[in-house]
This record gives sequence, structure tokens and C-alpha cells, in this order.
Amino acid sequence: MERHQVGVYLGALVVGGVVGLVAPGAGPGLERAINPVLAALLYVTFLQVPAAELVRSLRAGRFLAAALTVNFVVVPLVVAAMFAFLPDDRAVRLGVLLVLLCPCVDYVIVFSGLAGAASGRLLAATPLLLLAQMVLLPGYLYLFMGAELSDVVAAGPFVEAFLGLIVVPLALAWLTQAWAARRPAGQRVSDAFGVAMVPLMAATLLTVVASQLPKLDDNVGDVARVVPFYVLFLLVMAFAGRAVGRLYRLDVPSGRAVVFTGATRNSLVVLPLALSLPDPLAVAAVVVVTQTLVEVVGMVVYVRVVPRLVT
Repeated sequence: MERHQVGVYLGALVVGGVVGLVAPGAGPGLERAINPVLAALLYVTFLQVPAAELVRSLRAGRFLAAALTVNFVVVPLVVAAMFAFLPDDRAVRLGVLLVLLCPCVDYVIVFSGLAGAASGRLLAATPLLLLAQMVLLPGYLYLFMGAELSDVVAAGPFVEAFLGLIVVPLALAWLTQAWAARRPAGQRVSDAFGVAMVPLMAATLLTVVASQLPKLDDNVGDVARVVPFYVLFLLVMAFAGRAVGRLYRLDVPSGRAVVFTGATRNSLVVLPLALSLPDPLAVAAVVVVTQTLVEVVGMVVYVRVVPRLVT
């Protein structure tokens, strides 16, 4: 399934789109299924993020510094350069900010490995990248949206989504890892859940698109207009990531890993936050999922291009 995950994800998005268009009345029912499916997916995703590797990641000083620089210095600057040109719709802008400001911690490992990158180093750094984005995201959102943020985002649902769909699955995943490290039964459970990543991702994409598409109404044009920004982001980050790798004098596999971590975004983790927004801002969730569609196709290109770009 991992070898064919791109096709599986694209198929799920297409099926979700067809369901959303043909049976818009099913939207409310499907929307109630999002949180359980998403919680299961995030648990499985976090299960792949090794808490035990956090200490080891701190020892890879130059690589870790490069990964943090590209994600939390370069990416915000790139997003800032694009921000003024985004559609004026607040929900669309918020969706773009949510998804572009957070680095990926899951399938980036698979794609980077296919391109000959140091996926092991990237895997070791994922716990720190995940924790850093959780801490920094509120500050970045405030910097971009200012006082407007409090007008459009209610703190209560945002905090509830963060705790229920991110903190709890993360804690359960790391407890499962601790169990797996001590007991064969725990390892069997961890392995069994590990194979569910791709089908759960497909189910999440299908459910989200099918339930949110009927809400687009007059926002279809705005959502379509963000696609070029996502493509531009992938293009810019390929060269920006290469520049950061050279700045820190990384070897070729590590330099490729920096390119991948700078380009891939964490749509799964921010999706619960987008879904927690009030109905007038519901299109933000579709904006987040749209980025996933563009990125999955982009990663197919990256796997072929990055080995030639970073040599």
C-alpha cells in the first residue's frame, strides 16, 4: 500500500468529490464521522513518530539546526511573501496559514527515502519538529492575522480540537511505543496498527472532501486560486531547502532530507484545527485538504527531481 499510496490518496479524493457533488445531503452524517476517523489516523501517524528518538535527534546538531531553520525561519518568510497575494477571504487565508506553517512528520519519511535522502535522520528529528510546530503555530497565526485572529477563531473549540485530536492521540501513541519496547504483545499491536496508515489516510481524505465540498458554495473560485500558491511553494522550497543544506555544509543525503522537510506540510495535524472553526470559516478545511492533493502529486515529482538537484 505504501508503494501505491499516491494513487490510493488521489482515488480517495476523487471518490470524495463525487460523493460530495452527487449526494450533498450526506454531508452532515459524514462530518460526524470525521473526528473518529481522524483521531484513529493521527494515533497511527504519531505511532510512527519515535519518542525515544528525541534525545538522539538532539545530537545531530547541524542537521537538526538546518531542519529547524528551513521550517521555522525560511518557510514563514516564504509564506509572508505570498500572503499579500492570497484571496481576501479570511477562511481561505487561515487555511493556507494553518497548512503551510507546519512541517510534515509522517509520509515525508517514505518519500524522502525514495529520493535517497537521510530519512533516518529525518525520522529522529520528527518529535522535535512536531513539538516545535505545536508551540510556534499560535504565535505565527497572530503575526500574520493580528487582532483579526480573535475575531474569527474561538479559543474553546480550537483548544478542544487540539487536546482531543492531537494531544490525546500523541500521548496514546507514545504510551504504545513504550509498551512495544517492553512487551512482545505491545510490539504486535504497534505493528498491526502500522499497516493501517494508508487506508486510514484514504478514509480521512474521502470523508473530509465529501462532507466539506457541499459547503463551498461561492468559495470554489477562491479555493482554486490557492492551488498556484501551493505549487509555487513546492518550487521555491526545493531551492530554498538546497540553499539551507549548503549553508550548514550537510552531506548529500542530509541535504536532500532538508529539502523534503521544508517542502512537505503537516495537513493531518492541522486539519482538526481547521475543522473546529465555525461554519462561516468551514472552507478552511477544504483549503487544507487541497494542499494535500497538490503535495502528493508534487512528491512524485520531488522523488525524481531532488536527487538531481542535490548531488
